[in-house]
Amino acid sequence: MTPDDHISRLGQVLVVCAPSGTGKSTIIEMLRKEFPNFGFSVSYTTREPRGQEINGREYNFVSRETFVVMRSRGEFCEWADVHGNFYGTATKPVIDMLDAGRDVLFDIDVQGAKQLKKTFYKGTFVFLLPPSREELVRRLEGRGTDSAESIERRLGNATGEMEQARFFDNWVVNDDLEEAYQELKAVYLAGRCKPSLRPGILNNIMDTWGDDG
Repeated sequence: MTPDDHISRLGQVLVVCAPSGTGKSTIIEMLRKEFPNFGFSVSYTTREPRGQEINGREYNFVSRETFVVMRSRGEFCEWADVHGNFYGTATKPVIDMLDAGRDVLFDIDVQGAKQLKKTFYKGTFVFLLPPSREELVRRLEGRGTDSAESIERRLGNATGEMEQARFFDNWVVNDDLEEAYQELKAVYLAGRCKPSLRPGILNNIMDTWGDDG
């Protein structure tokens, strides 16, 4: 038996935040495509289902009263009030996936990331930066989906979000998409090597020394 046969690895929490228009969704999709085994936690929400959404698939749809009770019990690792509806991520399913060795990826805003760090302080927290304000404006305008007022609002939000970048352990500048992806991938893979995620590895390997150690 080799040492790896009896070494279990805990999963890693990977949190990625970025201002709107930075290219976060594209880079995260690239990461998911290369590493398809990321765990996914179905969030809870108090809003009504839309279109073909199914309870337990897109969201766990609950009443406002149920959500408040769950929140008061400390069942959420992060939650937010978005346009009058509550959204939250339950802690237990995430911990279950981590204990099973599955990495869990969070695409979330800065406030949610701060909440997550209180529970998953050993996670890997990445902030994706635009190369400049001018480039961010160009990308937002290039999408062709936002009004001038919406773009200004997003830029204002970006300023506030970037002021929180110092809270994050890792920064990746999305100037060149492929280069930025490779940097995010490197951060993710390095995170998998943290001793806290392989608590038994050293002792298990040292055991193979027997009395010679």
